[in-house]
Amino acid sequence: MTIVAEKAGKPTTHIPQHAEQPATESRVVTAGVRIGDALSLSGAALASFTLTAFLSSQIAPIRGFLAFFLIAYVLFVGIYALIVSFDETPSVVLDRVVAVLVQSGALLLVFTLGTVLIYTVIRGGHAFMHWNLFTQDMSTTGPLDALSKGGVWNAIYGTFIQISIALAITIPLGITTALFLSEFPSPFTKFVRTIVEAMTALPSVVAGLFILASFILALGFQKSGLAAGLAISVMMLPIMIRASDVVFRLVPNTLKEASLGLGASHFRTVWTVVLPTSRSGLMTAIILATARGVGETSPVLLTAGFTSTINYDPTSGPMPSLPLNIFEFTRNSPTQVMIQRGFGTALVLMSLVLILFIAARWFGAQTVAKKAERKRKRALLVRRVRNLLSTVGQRSSAPTEPVSETVPGSSHV
Repeated sequence: MTIVAEKAGKPTTHIPQHAEQPATESRVVTAGVRIGDALSLSGAALASFTLTAFLSSQIAPIRGFLAFFLIAYVLFVGIYALIVSFDETPSVVLDRVVAVLVQSGALLLVFTLGTVLIYTVIRGGHAFMHWNLFTQDMSTTGPLDALSKGGVWNAIYGTFIQISIALAITIPLGITTALFLSEFPSPFTKFVRTIVEAMTALPSVVAGLFILASFILALGFQKSGLAAGLAISVMMLPIMIRASDVVFRLVPNTLKEASLGLGASHFRTVWTVVLPTSRSGLMTAIILATARGVGETSPVLLTAGFTSTINYDPTSGPMPSLPLNIFEFTRNSPTQVMIQRGFGTALVLMSLVLILFIAARWFGAQTVAKKAERKRKRALLVRRVRNLLSTVGQRSSAPTEPVSETVPGSSHV
């Protein structure tokens, strides 16, 4: 029904009976995996491979696997974007293309790491299975001897001593510097933070050259485990400071304010609130810094010195480590046995670093709620064991009644 108003000199106005409904927007889903997405990816991959093969065989010869892969990948991304654009909006197309790029980078990284691990295991697995690799040194072993003789016990011991020296230097300096950056802000804090961030990108060979020039050449000390520990501490210190600084910043300000409100000093608040709350995070920082220092080769190469025998004194004489042994075993080695020993030593080092990273992840996942739940379960288990022991004790201490034996056919008077 329409109402028409007619007046002289005025236009006619039409008033609709019902208001127009607003257009509903269609919902766009950019997450998840659908059959259409899988078909689009498969079709783009097949088309890119076929087109690259046609180009390499008919138009422009492409030599090498790397060039073929790069051209095929660029074509794959372009074809995939074209296929998705037939059914989706430009924003969805951009989202799909970015997701493909990011996931391709992650797959390439995993493939590279997996290739390195598998290759090291294949080349060094045979030497790793001999127990003498962990219990003997190379003092009585030549390059032609079998894998059943000789080992890297001297390098394992040297690595342990050097990392211990580095941790003794890094832990107090790293924690105190991180506390200074997070708890005692000043105009000097920005300068210190800049130096720490610059040291994070410091090449490892520069740390070795610094200790070689200052500690060995200038002061007259010889190459030793102590010098190697000092060089490793230079590499571990920025990792320790940055990780500890992040951990201290995660402490809630309400805890600090509560401590200060109760009359505690700033130093006592740091000692009794900040440090205990950050205990698990600091342990993670220590393990991450240790994993960084264990695998350093250049500082040890310039400061530790190599020897095939074990040296128990870190202040006198060369003291090799696992990275240095790997370098010496595989450098211009004339025999395959020594190369296998080098890969076996690399497998030992990789196992050690893997254990350290697993420990770091475990300590980093220990939240207050998980610790409380674990404590509650332990208390419940102890209570059940005590109840069980008390029940068994009561049964064993209860008096036993005499059992009368009755002979059939007889009667008791």
